[in-house]
Amino acid sequence: MADKRDYYEILGVAKGATADEIKKAYRKVAMKYHPDRNPGDHEAEEKFKEASEAYEVLSDADKKARYDQFGHQAFAAGGGGFGGGFGGGFHDASDIFEQVFGGGFNINDLFGGGGGGGRRRSTGPARGSDLRYDLDVDFEEAALGSHRKLTLPVSETCSRCSGNGAEPGTSKTTCPTCRGRGQVTSGGGFIQFSQTCPTCHGSGETISSPCRECHGSGSIKERKTIKLRIPAGVESGSRQRLPGKGESGVRGGPPGDLFIVFHVRDHEFFKRNDLDIYCEVPVPFHIAMLGGEIQVPTIHGGAKLKIPAGTESGKVFRLRGQGVVDAAHGHGKGDQNVMVKIEVPTRLSGKEKKAMQELCSTLHDNHFEESARMKKMAATFYERKRKLEEE
Repeated sequence: MADKRDYYEILGVAKGATADEIKKAYRKVAMKYHPDRNPGDHEAEEKFKEASEAYEVLSDADKKARYDQFGHQAFAAGGGGFGGGFGGGFHDASDIFEQVFGGGFNINDLFGGGGGGGRRRSTGPARGSDLRYDLDVDFEEAALGSHRKLTLPVSETCSRCSGNGAEPGTSKTTCPTCRGRGQVTSGGGFIQFSQTCPTCHGSGETISSPCRECHGSGSIKERKTIKLRIPAGVESGSRQRLPGKGESGVRGGPPGDLFIVFHVRDHEFFKRNDLDIYCEVPVPFHIAMLGGEIQVPTIHGGAKLKIPAGTESGKVFRLRGQGVVDAAHGHGKGDQNVMVKIEVPTRLSGKEKKAMQELCSTLHDNHFEESARMKKMAATFYERKRKLEEE
């Protein structure tokens, strides 16, 4: 007992650690010292067992309470039944590892091996891989929808061998290395692990006479042109699935799917937020002052917008139903939000300037409420400033 390390120290957690913290710590230590990651390393194997033993005690509320009170002595002979082995339904460290990571966990998948624990790999038809294609589209295409033709390299079933991989008139044979399993098993002791067969690369079969066209792969790369309909309303990150347009199947299996991922370019005038469109529209100063009607561009065409007299720069008006179509449901539209930007005339002639001066001479401070408010706030500030300086 004197030689045993403290369980909390082994897992690197404090004595008051929660169950989740203990489990997380064990996962980290177990992954580091797992025998599959450290083949032939006896010290790593012992540390893995040590961590698993610590976890079994600290993950059990009753055992943890006894350990906290009596230490390792609680599990000495006659002291509780742990006795340095694996109790509580566990037979060895691998049982605990499986319980923590889940019964379907495959250590070979994690470490880059084959998988399947030595079970025979299926050599029947297999579905082809899915493909992803990132497509840049203009703002107009995304907002209103369009059509494209895409040409991309896709694996197609070899017509010479019909996807078999063997030269016509010959056939495949069972792999002599794995005996058709697709995997080879190695290791010993309480853990064994499997890897993809290096001879057949997991297929379970070998080809003595590979097809001259596809060189035994069963498929060939071809450039394929497909017609794509871009639905109205797509946005950056949207995905469109094209069933059966992916890689060809293996051994007569169905093809995979093609997923189009859209990336929408920005527009210099229209800005989009979800289904709504935002834009900034210049309004001549006299219309903003006296009121009137202006023409506003929308993604669906021109629309009339009434400007009330006295409209200030920054005022936002909403044009309902002038936004983007809801692509997810195929109906419904957002709105267009129009921010007013007051525009003043430039390049006036002498005569025009004189007319403007005559007009402006009739205006007074009470015509400009914002200017009057600013002057009032400034006057209050300077009065307080003067009093502070006199103190």
